[in-house]
Amino acid sequence: MTPQETVERALALSKADDCVVIVDEGSTANLRFAGNTLTTNGVARSSRLTVISVTGRGVGVVSRSAVRPDQLADVVTAADLASHQAPPAEDARPLVAGAQSPDWDRPAGSTSIGVFGEFAPALGEAFAVAETAKRKLYGFAEHTLTSTFLGSSTGLRLRHDQPTGRLELNAKSPDMSRSAWTGLATRDFADVDVASLDATLARRLDWAKRRVELPADRYETLIPPSAVADLMIYLYWSAGARDALDGRTVFSKPGGGTRVGESLSSSPVRLYSDPAARGIECTPFVVAHAGSRERSVFDNGLPLSATDWVHDGSLSALLQTRYSSELTGLATTPPIDNLIMSGSEGGRSLDEMVASTERGLLLTCLWYIREVDPQSLLLTGLTRDGVYLVENGEVVGEVNNFRFNESPVDLLGRLTEIGRAEHTLPREWNDYFTRTIMPAVRVPDFNMSTVSQAN
Repeated sequence: MTPQETVERALALSKADDCVVIVDEGSTANLRFAGNTLTTNGVARSSRLTVISVTGRGVGVVSRSAVRPDQLADVVTAADLASHQAPPAEDARPLVAGAQSPDWDRPAGSTSIGVFGEFAPALGEAFAVAETAKRKLYGFAEHTLTSTFLGSSTGLRLRHDQPTGRLELNAKSPDMSRSAWTGLATRDFADVDVASLDATLARRLDWAKRRVELPADRYETLIPPSAVADLMIYLYWSAGARDALDGRTVFSKPGGGTRVGESLSSSPVRLYSDPAARGIECTPFVVAHAGSRERSVFDNGLPLSATDWVHDGSLSALLQTRYSSELTGLATTPPIDNLIMSGSEGGRSLDEMVASTERGLLLTCLWYIREVDPQSLLLTGLTRDGVYLVENGEVVGEVNNFRFNESPVDLLGRLTEIGRAEHTLPREWNDYFTRTIMPAVRVPDFNMSTVSQAN
């Protein structure tokens, strides 16, 4: 049974007042390598069916993996029953109606190990170069293609094919005392320059031959795009309108309401999402498998368009359902699966920012990021795989790792430079969010709160 047939049959089986059916067909190919040797490769497939039944204002949601045709009726019946038993949903709204994708009938897409056709030989060449230079490469490459089919009793027939690729590459010295990391996101691995990535890692391992111990303190710090992505993603995930309206977050206005319209930065920061952004294209309509404070199953199929979350330094929107937008009086702005940050045109590259630094730290990436205080969005975490000391425009050595305590919202107000935006891969959150374009930034007083013993 095709995904389209599954959608049609499930809708026909439902006895609820309204119904939404989502079918996700996915395939994944991966390569893993360690010590300059390919260790494993494989391909996997997945299928998930979600049935959302609406009876009155009650909602029942049942989601199952690998549902056989003879099991379909049981899933639909369970969702219908749950909708009869559910209390009225506060976010209940008429289902979105009418929209249809012109390629609805096209078969689901799939990936294969062939996606690495050009990448794998280049990786082998990098292994040989690294072996000669006495360094070891570790990491993995993964490519996923998910075809999503969304149909409803109100006439929606929407589909989207989402390719997602990521590469993480780690280099280590022979005695394992020095480590460097880099990574990138890609749609198809055709744009991956493995030799350039390896050269970057080699340079960082060379920097680490000199070790400098520094105490905890506030340092001028250059934060690269990957680490900026991790911080801004957390800001984005925390920008729910309902939580802000309820006074729970950094985006809550004292005395009531939200901070939309307030200035967060004197710098011309723009933080936005755009389903059509080149290279990080994503689903152009709402796909909500379950309800939450930021997502409503009633909004399934709602069109998505470019949305500024921060514009010219001011907070301009929060994550909104149709229901929460009625509470806040603001536009409906659902979550979008990519994130872009930029400053003024003509921003400098990270290397150019290093060259103009008198004394400061250069980070590689952040990890183990956790929230300390939602009211200020204070985060803590650790540096990883290379913190470097910059003096008089040159990297002079590697320093010890730190635990940091910082709020990404507060950081926006303290930026002294925003570099050139580029495609990047977040280190901490790339299991969940890969489509980002971020700049490097300069912070005059990044809070390295304690020295970390992590290597």
